[in-house]
Amino acid sequence: MKFQAVLFDCDGVLVDSEPLTNGVLRDMLEERGWRMTQAQCMDFFVGKAVKDEAAVIEARTGQPLTEDWLHAFRERRNAALRAHLKVVPGAHEGVTAAFAHAEGRIACASGADRFKVEMQLEKVGLLPHFAGRIFSGHEMPRSKPAPDVYLAAALHLAASPAQCLVIEDTATGAQAGLAAGATVWAYCPHGDGRGFAGLPVARVFSHMADLPALLARLEAQGADA
Repeated sequence: MKFQAVLFDCDGVLVDSEPLTNGVLRDMLEERGWRMTQAQCMDFFVGKAVKDEAAVIEARTGQPLTEDWLHAFRERRNAALRAHLKVVPGAHEGVTAAFAHAEGRIACASGADRFKVEMQLEKVGLLPHFAGRIFSGHEMPRSKPAPDVYLAAALHLAASPAQCLVIEDTATGAQAGLAAGATVWAYCPHGDGRGFAGLPVARVFSHMADLPALLARLEAQGADA
């Protein structure tokens, strides 16, 4: 069996950006009066677009979520990412294997803004693998957990969503892939997959360096059929 296309989320799957982004977010929300630990901030915001949580932020801070504040957040976030971002271990091997498996039909489909996605992929050396095949939830009618960004990626690659593999690290992203009709594999480096409980993900794996062997096993099963 071979998938027609492999679609990767970005944050937490290809780049280890979530602690950096949420560290900045936690600090800026505390400046507005919403105090929480970084772990609490990550539990609430990972997998979500900050702008989509405007109502909650405004209720907890008592202040409007303005475009100026969002711009300041993105500037501080981007500075932290430029200074400290690291690639997810094994991501280069996983992406290379996916590219071979799907004969070049891979894409990065993220809920983040395009500038952030492209900047991060360039910093860790992954941008050439995805050039021309990057999709941002900010440019879609709906963000994850809606399927729009994955449907757009599949359409661009001329792949049936039902024959696409989605690699996600959050329940929100997994819901988006499942809603698109794709097979979802949950990347879960720091747990046993309980964050995906109740979601019909096809596989949970803990290291991106395992992806080549998992795809090779699928191909071998197809050859034996």
